[in-house]
Amino acid sequence: MELDLTADPVELTAALVDVPSVSGEEDALADAVQRALAAQAPHLRLLRCGNAVLARTELGRSQRVLLAGHLDTVPLAGNLPSRRCGELLYGCGTSDMKSGDAMILHLAATVPEPVCDLTVVLYDCEEVEAARNGLGRIEREHPDWLSAQLAILAEPTSGRLEAGCQGTLRATVRLAGRRAHSARSWLGDNAIHAAGPVLARLADYQPRSVEIDGCTYREGLQAVGISGGVAGNVVPDACQVQVNFRFAPDRSLPQAREHVREVLAGFELEFTDGACGALPGLDAPVAREFLAALALAPVAKYGWTDVSRFAALGIPALNYGPGDPNLAHTREEHVRTHQITACTESLRRYLTSTAVDISDARDGP
Repeated sequence: MELDLTADPVELTAALVDVPSVSGEEDALADAVQRALAAQAPHLRLLRCGNAVLARTELGRSQRVLLAGHLDTVPLAGNLPSRRCGELLYGCGTSDMKSGDAMILHLAATVPEPVCDLTVVLYDCEEVEAARNGLGRIEREHPDWLSAQLAILAEPTSGRLEAGCQGTLRATVRLAGRRAHSARSWLGDNAIHAAGPVLARLADYQPRSVEIDGCTYREGLQAVGISGGVAGNVVPDACQVQVNFRFAPDRSLPQAREHVREVLAGFELEFTDGACGALPGLDAPVAREFLAALALAPVAKYGWTDVSRFAALGIPALNYGPGDPNLAHTREEHVRTHQITACTESLRRYLTSTAVDISDARDGP
């Protein structure tokens, strides 16, 4: 597969989608991206890090903007190859987030002299456990490539500017009982029945809403799974309830854990996963200039994204890209082609307009 990065970004999206890249199997797409950048963007310095492809200008500008997107998708659901139906482009990854990748690649190839220096990071394994995330590997092995004054993550936002992100944690509530034959159930203690008070407490939970920099983040604490049972004639002696807490970025991860402990006081808890959120960072001058250039009002990001990683590095980061996040991971995943065009042109104006004077922004590394 040979990619034409100068083509209409809608066509480029379809070409990217037609190269399967399920998490851990991005090598074919990463190879194609690397070849295309080497052949069509000689103004960029390239670096390959596993199945991540990085590129950057070295024009000596006073500021650097980083555009990031992940190359991987969730497992296929009979939704390849891509297909077009009017203004809708269907296929695995169309929304999350190969349309955003196409936007980034097209701009990287067709804007050789942006008003700021530009770094492109297209990475692997975002859709799986955090330990495999390509950004983490890049941070460990090539941290200088993540240095920037502003990071824009091309996650699907339907063309809106989504600031920061929620934090997330997962926990297992373990409930114990005593086995018995179900014909003599009074001799046992049903662990599944013991989950009732846990579920009731979660059902009655009142989430808070928090406004930060004009963006309102709504929290949520939910049971997302339950397991237990031995056989059809056995009173179960163990049950597990899986809980997910999505929390506003004004809470740290330890504070979020403590809150879950308070809500579920009296039950045995094991925390199994967690990631901090990211504050909007809209007070940084370079972020304000980006907002002004696109003339869009920011909204809160519901969900966790890798803007959290950039925020942890002290880099203001925003989510901005084509595609509907509500369609991500679905069998009928698709993107509206006008969003690809509109987002690409908005970013082009930002990267090329002399009216965007980012030389006065002094935040960041």
